[in-house]
Amino acid sequence: MTLLLGIDTGGTYTDAVLVDETAPLPGVLAKAKAPTTHHDLAIGIAGAIDAALAQGHDPAEIGLVSVSTTLATNALVEGQGGRICLLLIGFDEKALSRAGLAEAVGQDPVVFAAGGHGPGGTRQAPLDRKVIADAAQAYSDVDGFAIVAHFGTRDPSDEIAARDIVAASGLPVTCGHELAAELGGPKRAVTAVLNARLIPMIAALIEATEGTLASRGIRAPLMMVRGDGALVSASFARARPIETILSGPAASLVGAAHLTGLTDAIVSDIGGTTTDIAVLRVGRPALSPQGATVGGHRTMVGAVDMATHGLGGDSEVRVDETSLKPRIVLGPRRVRPISMLAAQFPDIVHAALDTALAGPAPGPHDARLVSRRAGRSDGGLRDGDRALLSELTEAPRPAADILKTRLRESALTRLVARGLVEIAAFTPTDAAHVTDQQSSGDSEAAHKAARLMARRRDAGGRAVADSAEAVSRMVQDALVRRSAEVILDASLAHDGFEGTNLSATPLAAAALSGHQGAARVSIGLDLPLVGLGASAPLYYPDIARTLGTASEVPDHADVSNAIGAVAGRVHIAVVAHVSQPADGVFRVHLPAETRDCRSAAAARDTALAALREIACARAAEAGSADVELTEDWQATTVPVEGTEMFVEARAEVTASGRPRIVTNTP
Repeated sequence: MTLLLGIDTGGTYTDAVLVDETAPLPGVLAKAKAPTTHHDLAIGIAGAIDAALAQGHDPAEIGLVSVSTTLATNALVEGQGGRICLLLIGFDEKALSRAGLAEAVGQDPVVFAAGGHGPGGTRQAPLDRKVIADAAQAYSDVDGFAIVAHFGTRDPSDEIAARDIVAASGLPVTCGHELAAELGGPKRAVTAVLNARLIPMIAALIEATEGTLASRGIRAPLMMVRGDGALVSASFARARPIETILSGPAASLVGAAHLTGLTDAIVSDIGGTTTDIAVLRVGRPALSPQGATVGGHRTMVGAVDMATHGLGGDSEVRVDETSLKPRIVLGPRRVRPISMLAAQFPDIVHAALDTALAGPAPGPHDARLVSRRAGRSDGGLRDGDRALLSELTEAPRPAADILKTRLRESALTRLVARGLVEIAAFTPTDAAHVTDQQSSGDSEAAHKAARLMARRRDAGGRAVADSAEAVSRMVQDALVRRSAEVILDASLAHDGFEGTNLSATPLAAAALSGHQGAARVSIGLDLPLVGLGASAPLYYPDIARTLGTASEVPDHADVSNAIGAVAGRVHIAVVAHVSQPADGVFRVHLPAETRDCRSAAAARDTALAALREIACARAAEAGSADVELTEDWQATTVPVEGTEMFVEARAEVTASGRPRIVTNTP
């Protein structure tokens, strides 16, 4: 028997499944979960793998390992990631105001250097190598560099030269032309910035997985799921971690089709940090034509057309103190559930909760604790941020003890965004412990935190609820309602309705609330709702009823991501563009070079031949065993005096195939 091992590393849990590819669907032989250990991912990965293997399976039988993850998605949603330096070649500062580039860069350094090319690949200025070398030295404390040159997809030579200069410092470097072949320098820079920021995180995941497999004698190829659901080798993903955004959701879609057999459905996957929603049509998830948007950042990364919201089991529960009636607000920030923290630090957590409960009045930081995450780079911090960080350890401290001023609260927000500090607070996961629907953590701590939440006040000075149970039901009702709203919004967007938060319009809101009166108002889904995730059985029947549709929570819905991780294929697309900078010159802009031809036909043949070679090589690098090629050529012409004149063309070659599977025989 040859087994496939699927792993999904999420923000809260790491899942492992063992699948027999030759068995009838779904072919799941074993599955297991373990808490994701952010300070050392190997612990959680090992726990899940060992628990699955302990169900009677030999690690020597594993012929393929594939990993999906929500770590990159969660990091972008929560504004986390490493500190980077952006090197812009041939741009001026106006570029920062386009495509959300300034927001993506944040407080990280930006360096402008002369150089770059024009739209036809003609050099616009000599490359300023000294500025680049000085930047590499001045910002040697960052986690990586992102390099984007003006029209770098037309001629990548400046990005390549700058990469070679910076790489001498030993820092990871991301070039814009390596991630996207389309025009749009600022948007390409956003993609490069996010990629550079994610490299340390995905590298840590790969290293943790590789070490865990090696220590257990598992010598199978290691693959990762991209955001479009395709598989690539771990080494391929290490250099392009941005392509793993929406990896977990993409895997869940593949898993949903595998588990349900449905060809048309709304698929919603609720995790600890996010709820991810997509439409399944004719058995395949649609890809976003504009590129993936995560955490408010529009990228050039090909990914499933997915709506991602900061809504999950670990969303922070807050009280809207400006509302005239008790109102619960969820997320978008993920925090560690109090019940889970108390399982690790029972004495500290219970002491903090008891002290808060003994207080005469509710405080803004009741049931909130703060701890430092180990093994994270703290370079480039402000003095105040560094001072606060120095007071923290891995053992949690009550937030009320350290957040005495607004300046310190702002510092904490920045430290959380850098991934250096973790907050624990009351969450829907804790609410489920109070309502006896979950018991994996410390239920007594969850009850205490719920009592603290219940006594919070609205704008009228009234307590939110009269008991821990009542406030917990309010939290769960809020999660059902908010989930229904975001699923409805995603479905309307898929159908072409323009606008955001359409579910909040008076008519839609009234329909979702079950309005009864002189007028009948209704709204809902025309497709069944597939609920995925460990907590899906708890919420999705009620969500589906709110939306007036049938719900399906399939067997193994709690590990659908891990199942989808081993059900996919390698899929590599390579693109080249052809321009005509002068009469009789047809310039082929390949991923790493340009070539001039004398006719459009010659340019077509040159482009496709080169792309075939590149696609095959990249597919092999990505781990494909056998490669199938498809080609596409699209030329744009305009009629001029009865003759079709060439304007530009786009060539694409796609290589796909199943990943290599090792058969381990005695």
